[in-house]
Amino acid sequence: MADSATPRYTSIGVLTSGGDAPGMNAAIRAVVRAGNYYGLRVYGIHKGYHGLLRGEMEVLTNRSVSETLQRGGTFLQTARSKEFMTEDGLQKAVSMARVFGVDVVVVIGGDGSYRGALDLSKRGLPVIGLPGTIDNDIGNTEYTIGYDTAMNTAMQAIDKLRDTASSHERCSVIELMGRGAGYIAHNVGMACGAEIVLIPEKETDFDRDVLKAMLEARNRGKKHYIVIVAEGKGDAVEIAARIEASTGIEARATILGHIQRGGSPTLRDRVMASHMGVRAVECVVQGRADRIVSVQGGKVVDLDLQEAMAMTKTISEEELRVAQILSL
Repeated sequence: MADSATPRYTSIGVLTSGGDAPGMNAAIRAVVRAGNYYGLRVYGIHKGYHGLLRGEMEVLTNRSVSETLQRGGTFLQTARSKEFMTEDGLQKAVSMARVFGVDVVVVIGGDGSYRGALDLSKRGLPVIGLPGTIDNDIGNTEYTIGYDTAMNTAMQAIDKLRDTASSHERCSVIELMGRGAGYIAHNVGMACGAEIVLIPEKETDFDRDVLKAMLEARNRGKKHYIVIVAEGKGDAVEIAARIEASTGIEARATILGHIQRGGSPTLRDRVMASHMGVRAVECVVQGRADRIVSVQGGKVVDLDLQEAMAMTKTISEEELRVAQILSL
């Protein structure tokens, strides 16, 4: 039970920031419906932090978020804002929240979005963060909204590429998203039976880990090959050219790019985003702001904002070991 010292928030804003991710709409929907359930006024803030400092917001009702659960992207849209990164821009954002009577801002996004949320918090505007990024590269949570959909999209595309590669003696080099983290490439590679997966978390000797591995596979009778590379580890076009020049095996590069961001979210993304959205609102109702909603031990929890942002994670040695065994 909240005591008299617990802040009583009556109005919240919700925005999406950074790259879009499937399931963001499910999270917005959950925030709106849970907010209305608990008697809060809920504002949808359009175009992320850019829209916040410009006052681009409207009251959202349950009806406003009908038929959004299955849609990819974010109906609130997202945009970059150089102005928000300045002190003047931050002060404008805080002032605009006060103009509309927004007590707490729920931010759905990745690490960059969280840094913006922390800046708002330091200037007196309480925040709640929800992890929305396909890369799954936020250190304080085991799972991020959009990750499952992106992996399934990539897996389905690679399955199709394997069909055509197997009709020829060909190597398909597929570049997946993941500048600083190889979670998508690692798991999709395992799911698709890729011969080689190149990720930032693992050091690679090209001659040994790529060329030798392919030639040994060819000498065992293999006729087609799948090489997956995270965008932060290398360029698929350059890798394909190098493979072909060194082995004589025809190599084709495919860069999936932003197709991984799109599409209707999977069941897992819809359900996880919904649980996270409700958790965010319940933090507000309980007077607990400046929190990050996370998944820990398979459960949705909330953590202190600054403590959560200091956490890190990486692909474990055990996960890498299992992938290595299966690729032989």
